[in-house]
Amino acid sequence: AESSLPNVMESAYYFEQAGVGLGTDETYRVFLALKQLTDTHPIQRCRFWGKILGLEMNYIVAEVEFRDGEDEEEVEEEGVAEERDDGESEAGEGEEDDLPKPLYKAPQAIPKEESRTGTNKYVYFVCNEPGRPWVKLPPVTPAQIVTARKIKKFFTGRLDAAIISYPPFPGNESNYLRAQIARISAGTQVSPLGFYQFGEEEGEEEEVEGGRDSYEENPDFEGIQVIDLVESLSNWVHHVQYILPQGRCTWFNPIQKNEEEEEEEDEEKEEPDYIEQEVGPPLLTPISEDLDIQNIPSWTSRLSSNLIPQKFENFYIGWGHKYSVADYTPPGLPPVSQEYPSGPEITEMDDPSVDEEQAFRTTQEAIVHSAEESEETEDEDEDDDND
Repeated sequence: AESSLPNVMESAYYFEQAGVGLGTDETYRVFLALKQLTDTHPIQRCRFWGKILGLEMNYIVAEVEFRDGEDEEEVEEEGVAEERDDGESEAGEGEEDDLPKPLYKAPQAIPKEESRTGTNKYVYFVCNEPGRPWVKLPPVTPAQIVTARKIKKFFTGRLDAAIISYPPFPGNESNYLRAQIARISAGTQVSPLGFYQFGEEEGEEEEVEGGRDSYEENPDFEGIQVIDLVESLSNWVHHVQYILPQGRCTWFNPIQKNEEEEEEEDEEKEEPDYIEQEVGPPLLTPISEDLDIQNIPSWTSRLSSNLIPQKFENFYIGWGHKYSVADYTPPGLPPVSQEYPSGPEITEMDDPSVDEEQAFRTTQEAIVHSAEESEETEDEDEDDDND
């Protein structure tokens, strides 16, 4: 199986020269742990993604690609779960037919990207320490990425830990960790300009639909001088797809309907007929085009050694949080909605005074007395007619 395991030890040495890394002992244990992962799973490619620090324990992260057809079990399990949910919902609908149905229509949920595409292109395994059992993280959903951008939580090192935050996060720490891995990968993994190239077989239609989503290694790449890689950020490019504000790499139209839905749709439409498509920077965009963070450059580079050969590697070590100039402030609560419009139908009346109550009571008694007299008069008229 193709693997980047031999590069772990060599890359660790170069990063250590730059002042970052895991240390020789931990690096060797990570190497053995990755070797164990590839021996026990049908993995085509394995790469050391990095280390995320936690309050109680840390996470060692491995990025893998399964061999073709080996990840079908997960798809089948998900399909069974979806069918089970549909069955439960249908049963519940039958029981609640007699109850009034709410008029509110929830917006359509943005579906997650399929396996081997977009934010779910790779599968990630984590362990707390090299040598401990590896645990596979679940696929990431757009809702988890969107919420992860709004919150800031330290990791505990326990995958089943609850994420208590506002806005509420849809999942536990394993889901939050997976969302942060996707965000970090999309924003920080870079490669020298020209190392990757787009395949010639891709047509122009893919570019119109939102950009190319794949690339291949350039066999004619001759390398770039180290000093040029340090002095010019234009010699580095992003090779991981940008994650749109929607939480996906490829945009999903939430108002697009199939033919059956269009036939069942009522004449009155509350939803907009058109939503502008979200577009991000294409693949292999130079990092020199990245926006500054309050006049602070997004990237800095420095030379660690003049003896480094023509090679590069990416791995992450940190707390899993995006840099922010100011202190983190949770988003404010939304304004309170008006449940009912103000009007005479729901406006409270003032309490009547004693005199008003007495006048009302006198009026009611007069009405009752008048009604009784009318009934007596009608009875006497009927008796006269019978005589």
